[in-house]
Amino acid sequence: MLMRTDPFRELDRIAQQVLGTTNRPAAMPMDAWRNGDTFEVEFDLPGVSPDSINLDVERNVVTVRAERTDLDGTVEMLAAERPRGVFSRQLVLGENLDTENIEANYDSGVLSLRIPVAEKAKPRKISINTKDKKRQAINA
Repeated sequence: MLMRTDPFRELDRIAQQVLGTTNRPAAMPMDAWRNGDTFEVEFDLPGVSPDSINLDVERNVVTVRAERTDLDGTVEMLAAERPRGVFSRQLVLGENLDTENIEANYDSGVLSLRIPVAEKAKPRKISINTKDKKRQAINA
């Protein structure tokens, strides 16, 4: 059987694993949305031990770091498509989120973050004084 070799195939495979493509995302894909007064983020981390996940917050930057360990070096790999090693992702959050009260949960390979909207960013009513001393409220 005649096989054709492509010297750039391995380079393309490595670049896809490291950088990701639209067909094959990077190692830590995420979804983010707002649900009422909460900003929610989910990271896909299948096969990652909960003990290897680190979540750090510095000012308004959230850093998620996780590690998927290598398999035993004595096995012969037939296919190695799942990335292994240390993964890291940073989220720069707006000033309107309360980073002091982030809740994190890891279940079924999904890391979920719930970040509440800061009280100062929520709509509030401001009363207006008039000459007649009647108070009116308007939405800010």
